[in-house]
Amino acid sequence: MNYKNLWVAFLILPLLVFVGKANAQDVYVQNAYARDLISLDGHWNRIIDPYENGYYNHRYLPHEDGYFKNAQVKNKSELLEYNFSTSDKLHVPGDWNTQESQLFLYEGTVWYHKDFSLNKKVGHRYLVHFGAVNYQAIVYVNGVKVGDHEGGFTSFQFDISDKLVNGKNFVVVKVDNRRERNQVPTVNTDWWNYGGITRPVAILELPGTYVADYSVQLDNANSKMINASVTLAGNLKAKHGDLLLSIPELNIKQKMQISADGQAKLTLAASPQLWSPEHPKLYDVEINFNGEVVRDRIGFRTVAVKGENIELNGKSVFLRGISIHEESPFNGGGRAWSEDDARTLLRWAKDLGCNFVRLAHYPHNETMLKIADEMGLLVWSEIPVYWTVMFEDKAVYAKAEKQLTEMIVRDKNRASIILWSVANETPVKQERLDFLSGLINKTRELDSTRLVTAAMDTQTTTKDGKVIDDPLASVVDVIGINSYCGWYYEVPENCASQKWASKYNKPLIMSEVGADALQGKLGDKTERWTEEYQAEVFRQNIAMMENISALRGVSPWILKDFRSPRRSLPDIQDFYNRKGLVSEAGVRKQAWYVLRDYYKKKESSAE
Repeated sequence: MNYKNLWVAFLILPLLVFVGKANAQDVYVQNAYARDLISLDGHWNRIIDPYENGYYNHRYLPHEDGYFKNAQVKNKSELLEYNFSTSDKLHVPGDWNTQESQLFLYEGTVWYHKDFSLNKKVGHRYLVHFGAVNYQAIVYVNGVKVGDHEGGFTSFQFDISDKLVNGKNFVVVKVDNRRERNQVPTVNTDWWNYGGITRPVAILELPGTYVADYSVQLDNANSKMINASVTLAGNLKAKHGDLLLSIPELNIKQKMQISADGQAKLTLAASPQLWSPEHPKLYDVEINFNGEVVRDRIGFRTVAVKGENIELNGKSVFLRGISIHEESPFNGGGRAWSEDDARTLLRWAKDLGCNFVRLAHYPHNETMLKIADEMGLLVWSEIPVYWTVMFEDKAVYAKAEKQLTEMIVRDKNRASIILWSVANETPVKQERLDFLSGLINKTRELDSTRLVTAAMDTQTTTKDGKVIDDPLASVVDVIGINSYCGWYYEVPENCASQKWASKYNKPLIMSEVGADALQGKLGDKTERWTEEYQAEVFRQNIAMMENISALRGVSPWILKDFRSPRRSLPDIQDFYNRKGLVSEAGVRKQAWYVLRDYYKKKESSAE
């Protein structure tokens, strides 16, 4: 018996319930913001609750009448020690750290409250959708718990149809961003722990039987075939009409047969213009069922590995990239969520000459992916299995796999995504290999059309240079390498001559490389923290990378300076990681132009 496979199967069994959705009403509603909805964005009342008095009593037992009840004083003698209506407000979506100075470093519980009105339609279903809440959320509607969610960067939904009333309603969310050892990510990261309801919130108003999940993709083995699948949810026993898939520009209008469990699948011949960075063609796709029309814009392309090459649409491609954190480009940082934020960050990447972005170290908001589709930027999308996650803990594995599943389910229709990443900079040991192998197997089970990668900083140093020998590299499709020659080891002038060798015949992406510089600090190229030093590190590392035969992509660290509690050096870092090519104010450093010129040469040589 293969006990390793048995162990992995034991771990993923609970997730199969999540993926398979035994209860049809639990099926994730794809493309939520394209549905009929009631936005709950705007100002929410908030109560800061570091001792969780709104949840536990003084015996540390859960309250039956906590803050989630949103109680009102009925007479002047009644004791009630909270009041949402007179509390301060926070904007949703948004993090609390950059909205109130007293919350800048806060980690703990904040209660959110929002009133809304609703005229319920007979026979309709209502789901509350959260783009993301960091890190743990418990959601109550009209004083009744409707669900909870763990994980700060993936969206989630709860059916609240039977909790709503005609007229006035309210929702309360307990948000807790405390870092814990058994979380994903764990306690130690190099980015800001932004707390709050950080992405949009809406109530989806759906028919009694509705289109939930769907996938419309090019067959990865045959670019003349399109595979489509649709999952219906709600009342599957109700009488219903036809399910139609339409792609007008391809003259496709095809009926799909629905099984008793609400599943429909279709494979059809087509010759779409293939999506690429040079020609990011998107097609209007419509799914029509019982008068409900779900619209999306989808690109069609193939991606594969052949030897040491990454092939897009059957042709070798070099990924000219940059890493990006989901942090607002201006106004002092904060969690990015808006279309303006996404367009600014991705436009900077395009200005740099990129055809590729690594969205680190967690799933970014849905808008970023849709705009990457539109702009023609290939994407590496990642879950926050980062540094020292507890690889020995089966419950932690389940959390990681759930986040992976939620990422793939949400974003599987985005042509821009070519790489799913399962980890960043994790230590070499058997438990880690088992853990990540389980995630890689799950990724391929959920999506066989894309490549799997992980960023590794575990190369062996020999007298001849660096050797890529991490056993994890044998499991992934594309090897990601994080290397900081000239910053964390060696001096810059020794980097160009550094040699690299790999034990694996696979393509390699230099997923991180770089150095810190305070924008405006000028000096000699040997002086740390200066723009000249950072630029010299890039020059020397570019020369080094050009000698790596398997190199098929670069995503230096990082586009923009971003907040990090680890980086406290006064007058230099001031709680910013300064490896950005752009300052927190949007000013380009010298290294920006070094990398831009390199990418111009790479683009010209590929033509």
